Amino acid sequence: MSNYETVFILNPVLSENQIEEAVKKYVSLLESKKCKIVHKEDWGLKKFAFTIQNKNSGFYHLLQYEAEGDIINSLEV
Repeated sequence: MSNYETVFILNPVLSENQIEEAVKKYVSLLESKKCKIVHKEDWGLKKFAFTIQNKNSGFYHLLQYEAEGDIINSLEV
């Protein structure tokens, strides 16, 4: 198993409940692929250096996990 980390950004207009649900879905996806979650961290709302899809900010989340190497191809969609 190798160590991986993913930082993903969620839309700034989502409610707190919607953000929690999105994070849970991603964690569930990883766990269903036999990944072991090592660390989760909520970085909160951050301003972008440049506009992305007409947004100037987003909610950042970090996930660190252990997984087999073939998991990465299925996540990069």
